[in-house]
Amino acid sequence: MEAPKKTSKAKTIFSVIIFIGVLWYFFGGGMDKQVANDMQKIENQVATDAEKQYEIAKNGGDKMQTYVQAGLVAAAYLQAKDEVNYNKWKAIEKEEAKNAGMPVE
Repeated sequence: MEAPKKTSKAKTIFSVIIFIGVLWYFFGGGMDKQVANDMQKIENQVATDAEKQYEIAKNGGDKMQTYVQAGLVAAAYLQAKDEVNYNKWKAIEKEEAKNAGMPVE
């Protein structure tokens, strides 16, 4: 009669540990970290896609469209909080503005 009681007690302890782990994940920050990582991946992918669109516009030969797309790439890197690439693309945007005949500060 003693053996079934130990098994039941072990199952209860295991269930409580799992339950606490699930609560921690959803309410203790585990979920927040996962969401933050996923958002960063999405923001980086948006910036990469914007670069590809810039290349398409540049290959199309429309200087104004190329200038606009360079600005969109810079904005995508700003959204992704990537300062190095943001500064790089702001410089490219400035150069494309000159090429498109836009006034540059």
